[in-house]
Amino acid sequence: MTEAGRQRVVDAPLASPAPAAGLIDVLGRRYLLKLLVRREISARYQGSFLGLVWSYINPLSQLFIYWFVFGYIIGRGNVERYAVHVFCGLVVVHFFTETFNAGTRSIVRNKALVRKMAMPKEMFPVASMLVSLYHVGPQVVILTIVCLFCGWAPDPVGVLAFVLAVAVIAVLGTALALMFSAANVFFRDFASAVTILTNFVRFGVPMLYPYTMVDDRFGRFAELYLLNPIADAVLLVQRAFWVGSTSDPERTAAEQIPDHLLLYGLGSLVGSLVLLLLAQLLFSRLENKIPERLS
Repeated sequence: MTEAGRQRVVDAPLASPAPAAGLIDVLGRRYLLKLLVRREISARYQGSFLGLVWSYINPLSQLFIYWFVFGYIIGRGNVERYAVHVFCGLVVVHFFTETFNAGTRSIVRNKALVRKMAMPKEMFPVASMLVSLYHVGPQVVILTIVCLFCGWAPDPVGVLAFVLAVAVIAVLGTALALMFSAANVFFRDFASAVTILTNFVRFGVPMLYPYTMVDDRFGRFAELYLLNPIADAVLLVQRAFWVGSTSDPERTAAEQIPDHLLLYGLGSLVGSLVLLLLAQLLFSRLENKIPERLS
């Protein structure tokens, strides 16, 4: 046989043409991730006259409602700047619930792309988290302006607390979205169950009530309450904004904020990262069966 007629045989296992799954692969495809986020944001405000302005109107209206209803009709009790106290919690709760709910539905909602394109399926829950993070921006802008009118000034500990809170919710929300988005492909009931579960979130964090109420009612068992990463994130945002908006920030921090809050926040972040790793392992085991169940 001539040299030209010879065939070269490579003794190597066959590899799938699809991209390797995993969150690392998602980070390597940032351009595609950006397109998914833009697509989601554009679809949400498509046909709207005010468009992105609604992302400011909605949180501003909620701030006004809590300020008026609880400040003048019901009464805020012994919580100074109650509207700011509640709004700090709303920033965290909305970020988490929107990430969890949208992320759970993300793969089913984008089933056409999942079936046709060779891309890591983790891309869709991650994109849902980034869209939710995008909507945190207007809320923080409004919160900052209101706090500035109340005499608030940023401090290094407060900035660190806010960044830590955002990191905790971003990681925790993504981890839960990964697990439930895969489960929702097999049983659509998971999306409805997540909607019900997120209804309880705002009552399990110190948003409508101060942390001191938990401390007074449960004593030393209040430390178990701080094992909730969402509660820690709410307290961290309150430390960043609400504490500085009160008449005596040092006294408010000493009386209303638990000791070693930053350490609890770091613990929550580590725990959320571990959960994210477990979620990735579970997602990887189910990933190959997803296109089949979507067809």
